[in-house]
Amino acid sequence: HGGGPAIPEKAVRFSFTIMSVSVLADNKEEEVTIFTEPKPNSELSCKPLCLMFVDESDHETLTALLGPIVAERNAMKESRLILSIGGLPRSFRFHFRGTGYDEKMVREMEGMEASGSTYICTLCDSTRAEASKNMVLHSVTRSHEENLERYETWRSNPFSESADELRDRVKGVSSKPFLETHPTLDALH
Repeated sequence: HGGGPAIPEKAVRFSFTIMSVSVLADNKEEEVTIFTEPKPNSELSCKPLCLMFVDESDHETLTALLGPIVAERNAMKESRLILSIGGLPRSFRFHFRGTGYDEKMVREMEGMEASGSTYICTLCDSTRAEASKNMVLHSVTRSHEENLERYETWRSNPFSESADELRDRVKGVSSKPFLETHPTLDALH
């Protein structure tokens, strides 16, 4: 007989895997990969950072729970890890690649309207009408930075446009993107 709020029936698992380790030798232009994870989906290599009961369309809860992880990830991108290997200090940088997001989660994290939006694709600016005419040829045109700029345009409406004009200008971005996702094959178009 709990008196708290109802627990959502959905769970979000946010985890990480070290996919590869590459080394750039002095005076070389190409990196050499010294480790690649053979089983990236294994429980042994995929370490959970956060497991929460939340509906991914609950923007406020999702951003509150994942916000600290996003901040830590951004700080790690700007830092270097120095380890002593064989008695010599070695410097490492972190590169993050987000994968495994379904379309609904990508839309939520990148600030885009839900899947019923006129803007059907999470990788480009195609509308439903445009996509129905061209299901094959397209290019990846959306980026996290661009979505942030579009959100600022949506929020400030600098050209005093009508709601429809503004929506067309921002191509379906209507909330603040908070986690950068990378294009994968899970696009609708």
